[in-house]
Amino acid sequence: MDSHRFYGRDLSYSSHPTVSSVENSPLETSKFDSGNSPNSPLANYFDSVTTFTTVSDYQEQNSCTENLSGASSSRDSSLDYYQYFHRLNPSQDCIPEGLLVSSSGTSLLQNANQSRNMKQLEAALVDLPLQGVPSSNLKQLLIACARALAENNLDDFEILVAKARMVVSVTGDPIQRLGAYIVEGLVARKELSGTTIYRSLRCKEPAGKDLLSYMHILYEICPYLKFGYMAANGAIVEACRNEDRIHIIDFQIAQGTQWMTLLQALAARPGGAPYVRITGIDDPVSQYARGDGLSAVAKRLSVISEKFNIAVEFNAVPVFAPEITRDMLDVRPGEALAVNFPLQLHHTPDESVDVNNPRDELIRMIKSLSPNIVTLVEQESNTNTAPFFPRFLEALDYYHAMFESIDVTLARDMKERINVEQHCLARDIVNVIACEGKERVERHELLGKWKSRFMMAGFQQYPLSFYVNSVIKDLMRRYSEHYTLVEKDGAMLLGWKERNLVSVSAWF
Repeated sequence: MDSHRFYGRDLSYSSHPTVSSVENSPLETSKFDSGNSPNSPLANYFDSVTTFTTVSDYQEQNSCTENLSGASSSRDSSLDYYQYFHRLNPSQDCIPEGLLVSSSGTSLLQNANQSRNMKQLEAALVDLPLQGVPSSNLKQLLIACARALAENNLDDFEILVAKARMVVSVTGDPIQRLGAYIVEGLVARKELSGTTIYRSLRCKEPAGKDLLSYMHILYEICPYLKFGYMAANGAIVEACRNEDRIHIIDFQIAQGTQWMTLLQALAARPGGAPYVRITGIDDPVSQYARGDGLSAVAKRLSVISEKFNIAVEFNAVPVFAPEITRDMLDVRPGEALAVNFPLQLHHTPDESVDVNNPRDELIRMIKSLSPNIVTLVEQESNTNTAPFFPRFLEALDYYHAMFESIDVTLARDMKERINVEQHCLARDIVNVIACEGKERVERHELLGKWKSRFMMAGFQQYPLSFYVNSVIKDLMRRYSEHYTLVEKDGAMLLGWKERNLVSVSAWF
């Protein structure tokens, strides 16, 4: 197959990010019980705590959109969007003295003296006048809030959170905007309401048309999804370049966006188009994200099939990933098999949650199918088994980088940007911060850990090709210079400044 021709047709993105073509129809949302909190950034999404419909445990463990994720709320929240804190110390780092940040991003207290330093910081913040200070000190304040909650110092927590609420803002700078959702997550953790919020959000997902608009904006303004799709599709095309029959198993088909350009590219193969089967797995409640069931994906694929004259067979499997069996996948002899995990595998619990270790069990089951290629796209974050406070610091660092990357493209007062952050990110943030045990479904792992899991299951790494890497590098030039692209051990990592955010690897 002519890979140059493939990428020339497949990846015809605009020369610069744009949102001009996106439909921005408002959501019809209801209110969650926010108590005396009319200004909560998430308060307008729920009717009451009692509106949520309980679903199975597996439903709670799977994201229902092809996102990085959603929105959330908690009560007793009041945000003043236009006030700031006094400057504490311009030479201080964002992480308070007393914390050691490891290379993996995990932060740990070192000794009693450092603990005393933290308490001194908290005391200083309690007495802080509500006037302008640099954003690094707001970051310190959020860390102090989490530390107080971790140590069950609830009186200090209430004081610190009250001060944080006076400066966080969904229209502020990146740390102010992120802080608005972090405060909600911390309060939800204190009130043990995080799980209720997460479940309610699942059952109250907006109509597909609106959520697609938000996801399309994120897709255009940031390269995270394009990067994952391009790298995964490139690996699949190369692994199956001489095959006449290809079976793709997608463990989160969502709207099927990833396969539209791939099918177009396969249709243009010099030797003729292959016969393609796509098995689309998605949890049964994802109809809320699409506005329709998996039949909507089937219709989209049918249109592509006719338009580009390529035979496509679609098999819908509305089942949660840990419940998948070999029989459901209908693997047939004579077909090249490609399996795709797009920002999804971290939702399957591992040995720290379930003694049966569904995460590794699923990987082993896929290996038993003898796939030609398995593609893995994951957030490069360490939030799976970390205790609350180090996990909080990791999430703060990770999402701060992501909010910064959004900030360079969309103005802070734009409705589109607010919608993207509320609907595509806030839900994950609240779950990571507020939930524990089986209720915490956002359990990200670093590339090194994923490599260990796949290798223990018998996989070998399939290096991403030089040409795929060069095409992705060309894409990155269309975005901010602050995006970074790292090639590491045959995988690729996309980041913002010093922080890696998304990894792509392939296996066979």
